[in-house]
Amino acid sequence: MVYAANLSPMEAGGANATLGVLSTGLLNLSDQNPGASHDMAKALAENSSLSIGAAAETVTPTPGLQDGTEGLSLPLQVFFLIVIIVILLVALLGNAVVCLMVYQRSAMRSAINILLASLAFGDMMLAVLNMPFALVTVVTTRWIFGDAFCRVSAMFFWLFVTEGVAILLIISIDRFLIIVQKQDKLSPYRAKVLIVVSWGLALCFSFPLAVGQPRLQVPSRAPQCVFGHSAEAGYQAYVVLMTLVVFFVPFTVMLYTFMGILNTVRHNAIRIHSHPDSICLSQASKLGLMSLQRPFQMNIDMSFKTRAFTTILILFSVFTVCWAPFATYSLVSTFSASFYQGAGFFEISTWLLWLCYLKSALNPLIYYWRIKKFRDACLDLMPKYFKFLPQLPGHTKRRIRPSAIYVCGEHRSVV
Repeated sequence: MVYAANLSPMEAGGANATLGVLSTGLLNLSDQNPGASHDMAKALAENSSLSIGAAAETVTPTPGLQDGTEGLSLPLQVFFLIVIIVILLVALLGNAVVCLMVYQRSAMRSAINILLASLAFGDMMLAVLNMPFALVTVVTTRWIFGDAFCRVSAMFFWLFVTEGVAILLIISIDRFLIIVQKQDKLSPYRAKVLIVVSWGLALCFSFPLAVGQPRLQVPSRAPQCVFGHSAEAGYQAYVVLMTLVVFFVPFTVMLYTFMGILNTVRHNAIRIHSHPDSICLSQASKLGLMSLQRPFQMNIDMSFKTRAFTTILILFSVFTVCWAPFATYSLVSTFSASFYQGAGFFEISTWLLWLCYLKSALNPLIYYWRIKKFRDACLDLMPKYFKFLPQLPGHTKRRIRPSAIYVCGEHRSVV
């Protein structure tokens, strides 16, 4: 009976014929042994009809399901459709504007802006090459684009994500060197070299997915081709490597740099407030803030020193909130068969995947909110009848090199 419950209708018909022959043979034997043989034949015939009926009910396909995966309910489908379309449009248009501003305006081509443009390009490509197909899969609850594109789509996903994480890591290390180590070595040329290197490394890590090493399960049980359960040591090692490269190692390094920056900024603020009437004369001379011929008193505003760092800290926080659940989910689905084969895996995958995509839409909004040059350039590019974005209050423009702010003798008060 256990075997018959898993038969197709054609196979079930063959099993029915076999059981009929057996029951007929047993009935013929009843002439010689008319006791238990006759009863056994009747019981076998009845059990065969019940087994075939159960098999017919079992093999009936359920619309919208695949491999035991439950689809989304209609309210959830409508909700995800609206949210996904909004995220896709904001990620596509917002990041395109960022790339266009840096490309068209020479004044915007500083080292940090070039890095942010590379990050925006990766987010824009993610919106173009991944989000539309995931949107269709949310509606159909099955991957309909073929095995080859499933692998290519997974490669694109991890390529753009790895590149974005690498850019955030480079920016956080640059802020650390400027504020803590008092070194400002990142030039536009070096930024471009780092971008090329980061894209090359991201491609090396993600390209094996496109050639089926490791092999992903197709059709996917999620809106996007994701890592599934496997007992292969090589497969598990690759998943661990990707989660380390994309989240855990960058998170640890960025957390260390931000803690060092916060400690340095706090220490400098305490020293300034302890010596309100003094200033590093040699450094002030370099900055052109005063003459060395007479003492000088000034009110120092710390906000312009930490504003760029605060922007990077916000980007790091968004990255952590959006990617920590997905990195954990990838590990659990790889090592836990019960989780990956669970009925609610498709819905969980949908929530976590679009939380990752949300980061691509939030980044350009953060640029507009926190960086006045991006905001002004964005408003200049927009036609007058499209200028519906809110006018945020401006901030004092900094014309001082970042490294110069934090360089001062240890026996003097620090600016």
